[in-house]
Amino acid sequence: MGDVVRLNADAQSGGLDHAALDAAIRVQGTAFQQALSAAHAHLFADVPLYVTEAQLAQMQTVIEAVERVVKLPGWIDDSTEIPAQGVFYGYDFHLNVQGAHLIEINTNAGGAFLNALLIGSQRVADFPGKTVALDNLEDVFLGMFRNEWRLERGDVPLNTVCIVDDQPEGQYLYPEFLLARAMFGRAGITAYIADPAALLARQDGLYLDGTKIDLVYNRLTDFTLQQHPALRRAHLDKNVVLTPAPAHYARYADKRNLARLSDVEGLRKLGANAADIAVLQAGVPHTIIVQENMEESLWAERKQWFFKPNSGYGSKGAYRGEKLTRRVFGEIMKSDYVAQRLAAPGEREICDAAGDKQSLKCDVRCYAYGAQIQLVAARLYQGQTTNFRTPGGGFALVRVVE
Repeated sequence: MGDVVRLNADAQSGGLDHAALDAAIRVQGTAFQQALSAAHAHLFADVPLYVTEAQLAQMQTVIEAVERVVKLPGWIDDSTEIPAQGVFYGYDFHLNVQGAHLIEINTNAGGAFLNALLIGSQRVADFPGKTVALDNLEDVFLGMFRNEWRLERGDVPLNTVCIVDDQPEGQYLYPEFLLARAMFGRAGITAYIADPAALLARQDGLYLDGTKIDLVYNRLTDFTLQQHPALRRAHLDKNVVLTPAPAHYARYADKRNLARLSDVEGLRKLGANAADIAVLQAGVPHTIIVQENMEESLWAERKQWFFKPNSGYGSKGAYRGEKLTRRVFGEIMKSDYVAQRLAAPGEREICDAAGDKQSLKCDVRCYAYGAQIQLVAARLYQGQTTNFRTPGGGFALVRVVE
């Protein structure tokens, strides 16, 4: 692990080739360049993050264990099952000297297209180690969507896709919606980007301005679709292939699942094997569902916990215990939250604009389909939670060093 520690502590090691990245951005066309506004100044980090082979292996092992456990009978009501697997799961880890710690699972994880662009823009020889990404990522991504379609529709041709989010042009990651649309277009699939309010559910399917939509790439954070009745109706009536879907969120990404994944006795009762229980015990920080009768003990131990809303996303409503005021803590106790034992994030040194060293926190995201990791990226940041406001921070290349 010594080489990795040394490389991450060296603010000069493996600086990003910004000229190459800018060239890759220009290739995507004017609309994409314009979408990368001033608000995206810290979208891509200045340096890569280095990880060890052992850390990567542990992340893969944890993902595989999760995949087996959440498919056990009794994990979830099988009446909510659907054939499709769900695209772009994001397994988020904190890496430190104690190992890799799964802090969150996301079922509509953003950033895969942007990180693929970043990876493709850089010369491999410019950095120590190797990139963690499958070859030909565009073919990998496209194949994933085609497989989602095939699982529900068989050999029927996939003709139309709609990338859906609330007010999509105002979303921070809107630029990657453009990358996704372009990918589908190159494959001969007509793709649209739309607000779900523009969708109309009819008896024979889901429509956008008179065009029938075959598959919806779901980027909404209304994970149960309660606020989007047309899309929910079409999904329940099997009039559209929706990926990821509410059942995927319930099976994987509801934060209460972290409590179940770290509950050894509960896993035994569920029927998980001893090897998977050991992997999860080592790789998932102990998590509990917050209840009002825990107020006194949780307040006394608050510095050991990180608090997350059950249905949260993008770090919204998440708090590090040591930063909590009594007022906010009281609100947490009356809301639907989990508390997760702190697992310290790793750190990466960078040089700021003045040439001074700065230490940034980092988390690592494994983009996976099923149990297969498609690519691994990092997010560098300062503050309680990940963000894209830190100079020198943002999405970062991940390089594995033996």
